[in-house]
Amino acid sequence: MHPPSRLLSQILTDDQPFALIRREDEPTIDILVGTVIDVDSLSDIPLTGDEVLTLVPFRQVAERGYAAHDDGSPLRCLVVTDRETLTVEDALGALPQHPADVSNVTVDVDDDAYAETVRTVIDDEIGRGEGANFVIRRDITAHFSDEPVTALLSWLRELLVSEHGAYWTFAVRTPGISLVGATPERHVSVTDGVVGMNPISGTYRHPATGPTTEGMLEFLADVKESEELVMVVDEELKMMSAVCPDGGRMTGPFLKRMSRLTHTEYLLEGTTPRDVRDVLRLTMFAPTVTGSPMQNACRVIARHESSGRRYYSGVLARFMPKSDGYDLDAPILIRAAHLDDDGTVTVSAGATLVRHSTPENEVAETRVKASGVLSALGVLPRRTEAQPLHDDPRFDELLAARNHDIAAFWRQPQQPRAVRGLSALVVDAGDDFTRMLVHQLTHLGFAARVVDWERANPTSDDDLVVFGPGPGDPRSTEPRVGRLRRLMSDRVASGLPMIAVCLSHQILSLMVGLTIEPLQAPRQGQQRTVDIFGSRARIGFYNTFAAVAGDRSHTPRLSLEIARDAETGTVQALRGSRIATVQGHLESVLSPDGLDVLDRLVSDVMVPQAASIQTQ
Repeated sequence: MHPPSRLLSQILTDDQPFALIRREDEPTIDILVGTVIDVDSLSDIPLTGDEVLTLVPFRQVAERGYAAHDDGSPLRCLVVTDRETLTVEDALGALPQHPADVSNVTVDVDDDAYAETVRTVIDDEIGRGEGANFVIRRDITAHFSDEPVTALLSWLRELLVSEHGAYWTFAVRTPGISLVGATPERHVSVTDGVVGMNPISGTYRHPATGPTTEGMLEFLADVKESEELVMVVDEELKMMSAVCPDGGRMTGPFLKRMSRLTHTEYLLEGTTPRDVRDVLRLTMFAPTVTGSPMQNACRVIARHESSGRRYYSGVLARFMPKSDGYDLDAPILIRAAHLDDDGTVTVSAGATLVRHSTPENEVAETRVKASGVLSALGVLPRRTEAQPLHDDPRFDELLAARNHDIAAFWRQPQQPRAVRGLSALVVDAGDDFTRMLVHQLTHLGFAARVVDWERANPTSDDDLVVFGPGPGDPRSTEPRVGRLRRLMSDRVASGLPMIAVCLSHQILSLMVGLTIEPLQAPRQGQQRTVDIFGSRARIGFYNTFAAVAGDRSHTPRLSLEIARDAETGTVQALRGSRIATVQGHLESVLSPDGLDVLDRLVSDVMVPQAASIQTQ
């Protein structure tokens, strides 16, 4: 038996608030003890010089105006009054070695019901254009009879022994609420003003005998798994663009290997002058556990989950003081167990549902995501440690090949172009892709800003107005679509420059006499090579509906020139005097030619006598 630390001895004998944290397979564990304070909002987190660990529940997303079941879970702060660091070896020697027993294991949504939810979300949510992907959870609940502290620390020990590759392995104990887990994913960190995020998506479920080279190669070549990762990268770059004046840059993809799963991930990085609490608020919460676009993903979650998520898919936010403020390290609360003092323990897991999803695979994914924690709890048998899979040069080749179709703009440092001395207003139609559009317009020399559709009032002082993308059916009578139609009508009447993207392109297409039809299959997170007025361009698409022009070359009203698919008549773009529209997302990482197309469209509407858009 290794001698326990002073603080670990206190924790084992005296029930007090504490946290134990091991970060990224480091050889040491931090032990934090302190006092608990519950606050109402992220801005109330007391950063007055002490280290603070904050439990951020999912319902806190309401601070961004997004939907969530209000389950009353507190925004809880552990204000650290004492701390120690000890080796993992010493911790293993001191922590309870016999995992607490569990019984009465139940699942709130059985396999058949969850499979039906998958079908419903694909057909009724993605199929109606509500978004590109959504994460719906289910819960496994059991009961334990040990004291909460003993149960918590015994399960932590099991995770330290059996799990590897976690970003944080942790246990947190506060009055009435305890958490233990091994989360693979950082949501956001800030170190000396440098913001980091690492979206993880795509899942290779290891066979019982361990991962194989053939299985890994099949996983890396799977289009669904690759598209799933790119979609969450797009979503997190929206967040990076909101908190970092220089946007974000991506590196990767990399493999994220754990005991039962292998994921793929990108690393995103940018710089910010913002308060770390503001960074956290503007990035709530990760698309890997919610979906995209975020605002609609939260609505879909509220429709399909009957109860609040408590801390599942929230974050643990560690605020660390330094001489001139605070740094932040905030992993996502997944692959974790939630303990209540009444002896209930709950493990939640969700699958990312996309247009290619199959119900049986998503059911299996929720099982394997929960399996590591369930094994530590003793609900499932501990799997014998398999031999590690040796690296194969083909792994790196397949990973690198994914970047051949990724926009260089988001992978390489960009030198801003000459300042134009012009302003651009971007109207947010319900999708934070507008943040990336603002960043690209700023790069093109505009003084750009974004305003949501409810508050936007374009004037002649706005040299350019860009009506942004958003979820939903452009034919609907919902207030958002109606207001966008009125704003665009006013801008057209003014004769001043404007561009409309995706949903706004579809609304304007209706206004000028074209029809809108649902696509046979949604193009959510799909790259296509299209003709934009004589120039071929690789563009990312996130649409379920499309304008159709048949064999027309110009629109019935306003006589806008049409760029269309020669076979299907699907409209890719429109242009006329001071007006341009585009169906694809020029700002997406899926648009290698997006910035050049945007530059050409902008130049066309700002200089109406331009006869055509020339290929650069």
